[in-house]
Amino acid sequence: MRTVHATRGLVDGLLDFAREAEPEAVTIPLATTLAGEFAPDLPPETPVFTHFYFPEAGGAVSAVFGVDLGVPAGQTQGRFVSHPQGRLELTKADDLHGTVFVAVAPWERASLAAFGRDGRKKSLELVDTDPPAESVDQPR
Repeated sequence: MRTVHATRGLVDGLLDFAREAEPEAVTIPLATTLAGEFAPDLPPETPVFTHFYFPEAGGAVSAVFGVDLGVPAGQTQGRFVSHPQGRLELTKADDLHGTVFVAVAPWERASLAAFGRDGRKKSLELVDTDPPAESVDQPR
């Protein structure tokens, strides 16, 4: 069983999204940062889930043209899905990625699990540090 790493802040934020969306389900693309950039207790090449893309971003264009402009192509290594009335397992209806985080009510850390594309549960280890700050460069 491969271990998946995620920041505690990301997990708490995802659970908040699910809680606020209930009874609707949410699906949120997730991105990683290499541990070497911010988590000295892990091997530097370890991918850590640190960021998400807002689920509404690019929604209008996607609805009209079928193109998701809210998420840069190839930039997400995982996905978060909530199952408001479901079980803590990966289903055929979920948007699949290499790693899928699934959460169920009552939207607590204990009601969240990570799965591989094959549906097998992975070990989830939370990282207690913040990822490096990102900034958007202003054109000159």
